Amino acid sequence: MAGIKQLAGQTLWYGVSSIVPRLLNYLLTPYLTLKLSGASYGDMTLVYALISFLFIIYTYGLETAYFRFSQKKEYEADLYNTSSVSIITSTIILSVGLWFFVQPLATLTNVPEHPEYIKIAILIVAFDTLAVIPFAKLRQAGRPVKYAVVRISAVLLNIGVLYFFLSVSPRLARSNPNSVFTVISNSNFETAYVIISNALMSLFTLVLLWKEFQAFRWRFNPALWKEIMIYSSPMLIVGFGGMINETLDRIMLGWWGIPVAGGSIKDDIGTYGACYKLSILISLSIQAFRLGAEPFFFKQASGENPQRVYARVMKFFVIILCLMFLFVALYLDVWKHFIQNKSMWAGLKVVPVLLLANMFLGIYYNLSVWYKITNKISSGAWITIAGTIITILINYIFIPKYSYVASAWATFFCYLTMMVSCYVWGQKEYPVPYAWKKLLAYIVIAVLLYFLHTWLTALWTNEMFSYILATLILFAFGIFVLRVEKKEFQKMPVIGKYIR
Repeated sequence: MAGIKQLAGQTLWYGVSSIVPRLLNYLLTPYLTLKLSGASYGDMTLVYALISFLFIIYTYGLETAYFRFSQKKEYEADLYNTSSVSIITSTIILSVGLWFFVQPLATLTNVPEHPEYIKIAILIVAFDTLAVIPFAKLRQAGRPVKYAVVRISAVLLNIGVLYFFLSVSPRLARSNPNSVFTVISNSNFETAYVIISNALMSLFTLVLLWKEFQAFRWRFNPALWKEIMIYSSPMLIVGFGGMINETLDRIMLGWWGIPVAGGSIKDDIGTYGACYKLSILISLSIQAFRLGAEPFFFKQASGENPQRVYARVMKFFVIILCLMFLFVALYLDVWKHFIQNKSMWAGLKVVPVLLLANMFLGIYYNLSVWYKITNKISSGAWITIAGTIITILINYIFIPKYSYVASAWATFFCYLTMMVSCYVWGQKEYPVPYAWKKLLAYIVIAVLLYFLHTWLTALWTNEMFSYILATLILFAFGIFVLRVEKKEFQKMPVIGKYIR
């Protein structure tokens, strides 16, 4: 239980550093859907999909490798220096190289008329990549407070700059028609301002990490680097495949989608991107868990009976995900108001599907510990490739007919396949006593409760009834889990003494 308490404490701080910035960005959703047209929001969604792909290539699994090799005392002196030299050199080479292919990248991303978006995107990825190893150093050293402060400060800057561009400048332009603010407030620049604000945030993050960044020395250990690359190369495949599964559907919508009457492909992409963000609470939980769990799992691997710890972590994790699923799905009529463009509400039907898909993804991340600590990263690569094939096939076959609904179900089946494959394979290579029957029951019960709510509210379409029923269902599920897991919760710090 001591190990789980440690993970809970670290996850709390990393949760703050992850949840607060993402929640702040989440709160930008109503603002951006109000300020940007559907097509502009679609452009923004496409550019951020490209950024996700480029980031995987730029970092090539080095962060996970850093945590893995930091457990070996013989590499302690050279690891930070070698990793930093490697990532700085590759970032410069990749950024210069991509600068010559800005227009083809813009065409591939379905924004051919805006190559400037791609230039800014390259800068964002470069700055974010240079911050990876300093952030990893903070996590490995157990300094989640500074990690949280840096993350939150940068996001606040992003919000401030974005608000200036999209709200303050237009107001000043109306007051002073002959001023420079008239040029700045041009509506054609709205998407560019979103990306520029992000670039400034990424640069500011690097400045705040300057102490950690400049702590390295230009010393390079070729033998260590070779071992790191052997370990991290499959992680590149895992990460790249993961980004295909997570974000390529937006770009594929641009390639294969057929616009509905009166709309455009960019409108569909914008709708899907906005509705995808409603699964944010599950995504936040997963992100917070990953930040705390990755170094934790590697440290536990050398301890006594780590498999038992992994199994208990999984139990609490699945319970939290089920509660998050119900919290979003049952109150969807409330969450939809975060999308101010009501024409985008047509995409709300895919939100429960995406919530379940992200739940499967979170469980997969938890299960993936077996191939990371046993140095069988290639197994993770094969699992990811299988998911990628499913993603591409379903999108290719069904997008022309079902648009973003096909993309949502592709995400669902992709992550379901990856989760099941990872569990079956992992139990053969590194058995962990997961209480899988109980965990599966929790997920099925949560889904059935959602359908019960949907059915009853369809019989009586009363808003107050929907909210009261949702609250009762959520409360009942919580009490049910508390009774089943009473002994486990009694061992928890703080809340344990209140459970009898």
